[in-house]
Amino acid sequence: MYPLNHLSHTVTHSHTATHSHTVSCTHKWPIFLVLITALMLTASLQAATEKHHGFALYDQLKYPQNFTHFEFVNPAAPKGGKLKLMGVGTFDSLNPYQLKGISPWRTPGLHVYGFGQLHDTLLAGTGSLRPSGDEPSSAYGLIANHLSYPKDHSWVVFHLNPKAQFHDGHPITAEDVIFSFNTLTQDGHPRFQLTYKDIESVTTTHPHSVKFTFKTPNNRALILRAGELPILPKHFFEKQPFSKTGLTPILGNGPYRVASVQPGKTLVLERVKNYWAADLPVNKGRYNFDTVQIDFYRDSAIAFEAFKAGHYDVHLDYVSKNWTQNYGFPALKKGDVVKREISHQQPQGSQAFFFNTRRALFKDKRVREAIGLMFDFEWSNQVLFNNAYQRSLTYFPNSPLGATGLPNPQTLKALAPFKDQLPEQLFQAAFKLPITDGSGNIRAQKRKALQLLKTAGWEIKNNQLISKTTQQPFKFELVNQHSASLGRVITPFQKNLSSIGIELSIRMVDAAQYKTLLDAFDYDMTIYVLPQSLSPGQELRQYFHSEAAKTPGSRNYAGINNAIVDELVEQIIKAKTRDELTTLVRALDRVLLWEHYSIPHWHINNFRLAHWDKFAYPSTQPSYILGTQNWWRK
Repeated sequence: MYPLNHLSHTVTHSHTATHSHTVSCTHKWPIFLVLITALMLTASLQAATEKHHGFALYDQLKYPQNFTHFEFVNPAAPKGGKLKLMGVGTFDSLNPYQLKGISPWRTPGLHVYGFGQLHDTLLAGTGSLRPSGDEPSSAYGLIANHLSYPKDHSWVVFHLNPKAQFHDGHPITAEDVIFSFNTLTQDGHPRFQLTYKDIESVTTTHPHSVKFTFKTPNNRALILRAGELPILPKHFFEKQPFSKTGLTPILGNGPYRVASVQPGKTLVLERVKNYWAADLPVNKGRYNFDTVQIDFYRDSAIAFEAFKAGHYDVHLDYVSKNWTQNYGFPALKKGDVVKREISHQQPQGSQAFFFNTRRALFKDKRVREAIGLMFDFEWSNQVLFNNAYQRSLTYFPNSPLGATGLPNPQTLKALAPFKDQLPEQLFQAAFKLPITDGSGNIRAQKRKALQLLKTAGWEIKNNQLISKTTQQPFKFELVNQHSASLGRVITPFQKNLSSIGIELSIRMVDAAQYKTLLDAFDYDMTIYVLPQSLSPGQELRQYFHSEAAKTPGSRNYAGINNAIVDELVEQIIKAKTRDELTTLVRALDRVLLWEHYSIPHWHINNFRLAHWDKFAYPSTQPSYILGTQNWWRK
């Protein structure tokens, strides 16, 4: 027998399937102190790994653990009927997860309308496939019905719903999650590599639990990014190589499956009658149509004529002149078509003319600024847009994240480490672009542009802008997907550039050519829209990081290669609070704006929507999505 105060005690507590912690007490402690220590450790570990029904990046989850449906749906919405939508362009692949080919899910409409996914994700609420309707950065269980994580957010364990299955009845297991991660990061589109570069490993010791371990702690946003992983069927790809799927539909697990396809023309989706997740809180009252058909048109002008004739049901109008002048057709006058503007709080994308700074012609910031002065937004807004738009003087329009006005003390502090590398004006003034009177007279802008070009080594000779060094004229090409409405904007810009001796050629291409050129960064200038959110994170690497500038298929269309931008992007990804996120995004925005990597376009804060009067929808309109996936047939 030994006295109690000389005993050595070992207390072990397992808090996940893959971790155990051991506390060895070899000091001469009374047994009650050992027991108290063990109880305290157990309580601490349980708190650290408590199961959660969702995850909010900065705020509290709006919906409690026992919620039954979102507030912006009708949980009793009837199922049935058909919804016909339109896509623009063409497609030659049904695999949206690889660089090769053009997927029908690439058309913006499918994501806006809410039918852009055939594969469910671990969580629903963030990302382009399953965005939330009324929370800026929260996600709830879908394939994973719970998740666990420690206080330092160095890992997350997703506990899969045992009922989760693919459309063939095959259960979704941890092996499918691991396969999806490995396949997408190794063989998928380069965006997956950029998004998941901070994940160290994905492992499991249980068929329905998957652990994502992060390279560094305190990266809260990675929990949401991991939750956005689309889950693919490992057993399907054992027979059908991932890289060779082409027009073969990939076995899905979401609310719809591919029923039929006419390559480049039509895609028909059918609701999965035995969809395993139909009654989950994140799905209740949603995905009500039995059939969703998407017909593809060459451009929006041709599509609109088809809409008026009743060939598809819903038209989102992005052309202000069309919206104000071309809705006098008989069906609308009779009330068969409903026309409405729906206000929203959805952050708008960064739409702009993007300079390809990989080109020597655009290396000099003064050159980029000078060319930007030749775009007369006020004239376009007055003559072409019926004054419908606001100029986007930020990369984050319609959002509190934009760097508007003078920098506040928090922004100045965030930028202080880079003060010697940034222009003084950035710290002292608001970023502005010239405001013209809309008459088309831009003499002041021309004078300033020519001054900037002169200091950058250019001069006018025989009405041409010539390089003092090479004696070559200033010529460049703008590449864009065919669009009659944007053509009306580009032509006056071309004329203004010509007035200062710059020759701009315009090359309109089809969807296939456009994707090929953008993926290879083979253009001088292009027009694009970078989607934004209220909680930007890893996607900023794709847009602005130096690594993405050299990654084919990334969305760093401007070719930004800037160490300050890189550092700010990394800090944003690791932000711990919404205040910190806001400060850092505004700092990033300010740097991007003053570098003139693009010529900002415009935005509005409402959906311009017309639809045939065949549908009903909930009385509550969600703030951050259009919500078509919540409609039902009358």
